[in-house]
Amino acid sequence: MTTVNETGGTTADHRVGGALLAAYRPGPDRAFFAGPRRTLLATGSRAAVTDPAEATRLLREARTPERPDPLVVGAVPFAPGRPAALFIPDRTQWAQPVHDDPLLRLAPGDRTGPVWTSRAVPAPEGYRDAVADAVRILAADGELSKVVLARTLELSTPGGADLPAMLRRLIHRDPHGYTFAVPGEGSATLVGASPELLVSRRGTAVTSNPLAGSAARSDDPVEDRRRAAALLESPKDLAEHAFVVDAVRRALEPHCYDLVVPERPSVIRTAAMWHLSTVVTGTLRDPATSALDLALDLHPTPAVCGTPTDRARALIGTLEPFDRGFYTGVVGWGDADGDGEWVVTLRCAEADGDGLRLFAGAGVVSGSVPEHELAETSAKFRTFLHAAGLGDDK
Repeated sequence: MTTVNETGGTTADHRVGGALLAAYRPGPDRAFFAGPRRTLLATGSRAAVTDPAEATRLLREARTPERPDPLVVGAVPFAPGRPAALFIPDRTQWAQPVHDDPLLRLAPGDRTGPVWTSRAVPAPEGYRDAVADAVRILAADGELSKVVLARTLELSTPGGADLPAMLRRLIHRDPHGYTFAVPGEGSATLVGASPELLVSRRGTAVTSNPLAGSAARSDDPVEDRRRAAALLESPKDLAEHAFVVDAVRRALEPHCYDLVVPERPSVIRTAAMWHLSTVVTGTLRDPATSALDLALDLHPTPAVCGTPTDRARALIGTLEPFDRGFYTGVVGWGDADGDGEWVVTLRCAEADGDGLRLFAGAGVVSGSVPEHELAETSAKFRTFLHAAGLGDDK
C-alpha cells in the first residue's frame, strides 16, 4: 500500500473510503468526493481554476514527471459566466468506495445534532404561489414546456455544522450515491449527497444517468412499493423525464457514437426519494474531449433548469428570491487524460460560519399542482435534515 510522501503527488491507495473521510477537514483547499467506484481526498492547492474551459490547459501544464496525474476538483455554478470553485490539488489520495467500508455501513453513534433555528426562503406559501405563477406562464407560452423551481431552508446554530459528522450521516443513508464536500464561494463549504451522475468518462467509455420525475419514499414497505410502481406509470413524471433524456441524447450525440438510450426509464431509490432513471452510454469520438468538456455541454439539463434552457433560466431568475450559487451546478473531478466524474449538485447545502443553507427543487410542467411540488421539495430536504441531526437516521 502506498502513502502520501512529503512532496505531495497522487497515491494509489487500497484502503477503504472511511480512512479518507476520517482525514477530511473543511478548508479552502480541501475536497472530499465519494462515488460508487472509489473515494478521493484532495488537499493543498497548486492552482485555482475559475474558468472551467481553462482546466484542460492548466492540467497539462501541471503535469510533470514527478506528478504525472494532476487532477482538477471542485464545483461549477448554475449560472453561466460565474466563477467556478475548482482547483488543482497538491496531494490526492484514492481509496475504495465507501460502500465497501463496513464501519461506514453502521449507524452513526450520535443520532442527534445541535439545536438549529430555521427560516424558509421563500416561505411555503410563497413557493406555492411561484409554482402557480409558473403553471400559468407555461399554459400561456407555446415554447416554454418546463421550469425547475427551488426553495431554501436557512439553518443556524452557534459554531455551525460538524461537516465530517454530516458527511458520515449522508454516506450512511445513501452509500451508493455521490457524497462530496468542496470549497464554495468565499469561506463556504459546499457539502452534499447527489444521486445524479451528469457524466463520467473512462477512456472512451461515456456514461450519463439523468434523473427526473420523483416520488417520496414511505416507511410502510407496501406503500413504498406502490409509490415506485405509480411513478413508473405517471404521465406527468414520464413526460418530465423524457425532456431530460432527450436533452442528454442531443448533447452527447456530437461527441459519441454507439449511443445507447433505453426506451423506458427504470426507478432508483435513495433514502428519501424514488427517481425515474435512464442510463445513457456511448463511445467517445475524440479522445481530446474531456469529462469536464462533456459536463459543460450537458449542463444545465432540463432536470435542474427546464426547457428551453434560456427561457427557463430567465423565469427562475424572476420567481426564485435567492441566488442558487453552486446548487444545481456541477461537482466532481477530472484528470489530465480527460477521465473524470461529474455529478449534478443536488441534495446539498452551503455551510458558512454558524449557517447552513439547504436547497431543494421540483420540476414544474403544465400539469403541476403547487401543493404536490411543495411536498416534493419537503421530501428532498429530508436528506439534509437527517444529516444535520434533525430527524431519525434510517
